[in-house]
Amino acid sequence: MHRAAAMPRVRSVPRLPRTAVWALALIALLIAGFLWFRDSQLVAVKHVTVTGLSGPETGRVTAQLENAARDMTTLHVRTDQLRSVVEPYPVVKDLKVASDFPHGLKITIIENTPVAVVVAGGEKTPVAGDGRLLRGAEQRQLPTVPVNVVPGGDHVIDPVARQAIAALAAAPPALRDRVLRASSTKQGGLTLVLQDGPDLRFGGADRLAAKWAAASAVLADKGSAGATYLDLRYPERPAAGGLEDPTLQRDPDAVNAADPAQTTTSAVPAAGTTP
Repeated sequence: MHRAAAMPRVRSVPRLPRTAVWALALIALLIAGFLWFRDSQLVAVKHVTVTGLSGPETGRVTAQLENAARDMTTLHVRTDQLRSVVEPYPVVKDLKVASDFPHGLKITIIENTPVAVVVAGGEKTPVAGDGRLLRGAEQRQLPTVPVNVVPGGDHVIDPVARQAIAALAAAPPALRDRVLRASSTKQGGLTLVLQDGPDLRFGGADRLAAKWAAASAVLADKGSAGATYLDLRYPERPAAGGLEDPTLQRDPDAVNAADPAQTTTSAVPAAGTTP
């Protein structure tokens, strides 16, 4: 009797109030209902908008993203799965995804825009403005940047090539489309060769915005027609080289006055032609 009296009594587990039990049951029911609704056809993705990509890969990348997105819902977007779809395409830098409830999905592609093609040993590799090599990207018409050795990493490390790539990345798109080649020359340092136009002698890769602005202004000036190169090393004082000496140019009015039957010709040829 003494030992039995000394043993501690086992306390009974307190029961939850009935209201708490109902509250927990309701919460569990709501969670289950939301999980069902989240993956149901009531919010299935049916309309996909893909923007931000340009170039020959656009159609293929867009189709694959649309197919992957239609297996999702607007309440359960698996962004990691969408990124895995575009992983084989180096021109895609990242994705931004936004749901448009109840059935829409907007995908914005952040593009690694190719600005040039590095060339070594006959091998051509597109490259982005930050020097990243876009291996596997479909070929397109881009300025060429020669390098001595085929790059082995993810980025171009040749300092001369990096300067050329930086200059092309800073170029206005309309002028970049006219560049055939960017390399270093003894006459002008960093030099860009234009199609149907003068060479652009940048000297170095400094003050690129000012140099491109000067190039645009000089090219738009009719007085630069016939120049074989533009010296842009000092963008505040750009110079057009290779023009005919103005003192040697004939005055068309004087020619006509001396011989009205003689045909008048322009002494300054159009840009890109041989004087």
